[in-house]
Amino acid sequence: MKINTVKHNNIEIAVVVSSEILITDVQSALDLMATIRYETGCDRIIFYKSAICEEFFDLRTKLAGEILQKFVNYHVKIAIVGDFSAYTSKSLKDFIYESNNGKDIFFLPNELQAVQKLSNQ
Repeated sequence: MKINTVKHNNIEIAVVVSSEILITDVQSALDLMATIRYETGCDRIIFYKSAICEEFFDLRTKLAGEILQKFVNYHVKIAIVGDFSAYTSKSLKDFIYESNNGKDIFFLPNELQAVQKLSNQ
């Protein structure tokens, strides 16, 4: 795992790059959040979809809700970058739509859009 930081609109954002799955459950998400905050001081984070286990995207597991609630509780804004078009679940599409219209959690197609969204909030 590598953590890069970018600065846009005077806001620092951590970008997590990894070739392996980093978030598999609530505890791994909390540990990763703590590591990023400790190493970078950032409270805005970009993750690539590939760093998150597939169970996260099956809303029936409740994993997404439990993990994302932790980020909201700790005042950390996140963007998950990737192609979400392969998912056919209407509830997941609705969840992504609602998240993207909020102010804390975003599902976006690329890093540039993620940086812009996180730095405008």
